[in-house]
Amino acid sequence: MNILILNGPNLNLLGKREPELYGGSDFESFYEILQQDYSNVNFEYFQSNHEGFLLDKLHEDRWDGIVMNPGGLAHTSIVLLDAIKAIETPVIEVHITDVMKREPYRHVLLSSQACKLTLSGRGLDGYKEAVECFLKD
Repeated sequence: MNILILNGPNLNLLGKREPELYGGSDFESFYEILQQDYSNVNFEYFQSNHEGFLLDKLHEDRWDGIVMNPGGLAHTSIVLLDAIKAIETPVIEVHITDVMKREPYRHVLLSSQACKLTLSGRGLDGYKEAVECFLKD
């Protein structure tokens, strides 16, 4: 199985940015563990702070599944929603924090409307849960 892990804006700062919310671990260290725990999965990881680069990656549409944390774009980006709708690959959206327990402007998840599932508030383990969902299908 081929799975893309797609992280959006500011997720390159995990471990540094608001560790009380997002934890103290950087994503690269977690990604190494993910690869070890799921050695039967071919992962590709891509992170960008630029919306267009994320759209270009989605448009490649060449994986069995995509685990995506769009960061703040989840709340604002209609073009991200449209890109997910336009591809065949199923997408599971992950949010490290429970967005429904945060600021009201975070309660609207535009991109989730086109996703197979949304996992919120599970920390980095949400990524593992998303991979498990793809493996069960």
